[in-house]
Amino acid sequence: MNIYDIARLAGVSIATVSRVVNDSPRVSEKTKQKVRMVMEENNYTPNVFARGLGLDSMKTIGIICPDVSDIYMARAVAFLEHRLREYGYDCILYCSGQKQEKKEQALRLIQRKRIDALVLVGSTYAGRGSDDSVRYIREAAADIPVFLINGKIEGDNIYCVYSTDDESTYDAVSKMIEAGRKRILFLSDSHSYSANKKLEGYERALRDHGMPVLGDLKLYVKNQIHYVRDILLSRRVLEFDAVLATDDVLAVGAVKYAHAKGLKIPEDLSIVGYNNSEFSVCCEPELTTIDNTGEELCNITIDNLMKVLKEETVPQEVPVRCVLVKRCTTDF
Repeated sequence: MNIYDIARLAGVSIATVSRVVNDSPRVSEKTKQKVRMVMEENNYTPNVFARGLGLDSMKTIGIICPDVSDIYMARAVAFLEHRLREYGYDCILYCSGQKQEKKEQALRLIQRKRIDALVLVGSTYAGRGSDDSVRYIREAAADIPVFLINGKIEGDNIYCVYSTDDESTYDAVSKMIEAGRKRILFLSDSHSYSANKKLEGYERALRDHGMPVLGDLKLYVKNQIHYVRDILLSRRVLEFDAVLATDDVLAVGAVKYAHAKGLKIPEDLSIVGYNNSEFSVCCEPELTTIDNTGEELCNITIDNLMKVLKEETVPQEVPVRCVLVKRCTTDF
């Protein structure tokens, strides 16, 4: 009986067996118990080779994001790669799209590359630990550390760094209301974890200020500037005096709408975007926007990743506050 037999019987990699032998914190307690039980049942005694395998490293980190053509994703991946190279690590990138099947397939493919850890970029991978939709991530974390940027997943060997999106939208909407805005449009392009947290903050601010939460003031559209403009122009009965957009592209669409309607910004229409991207300074007037501090999220992720690979203890969750960048589309 050798390490390969134990790995096969336990349904894990030989590296995982070696980490169990070395009592590495990079392996969940559940997996440790399963491997140890197989070892005891087969009277397996680890040798020097088995112990040494746990120290083996390809100095490679896997990165998965939905779509690298997205500006936020592209910036995050570029920054992650730069920081990893500072530590002497390479990276492998897979784009998974948004569909569940494709996300699971991307993770299976990247795991075959013998990576030391996995970074998931974006809240599309988020979910509660008990959700079936994130089971494939929790299973991957039994073999390697998993790091999630801008989302939360509960589970052993999973580490999350995320923006406090609900707090940031709560603050922005509160400022709009206190400046006299009565009908604030929530403009989004998805129902992702991050978008839902932004919606939570929006609704909570309305309720706390004694204002109703209205379904006709929650609009989901494609993340395209002219599409947003045209949709808003086509909805003649939709009246609003402010817009909170979950992305700067959506907010620029609202600016285009205001120009087409002959509305003054911010006098007639107050607009807040999200992400503090290049789009926020490419329109006229320039956007007030919420900076979700993407680089800081990436920095914390890489620093914590390196600590985990050294078997140091790091928090499993790190919330990071967003920053409101005041420009010319608001009057608060």
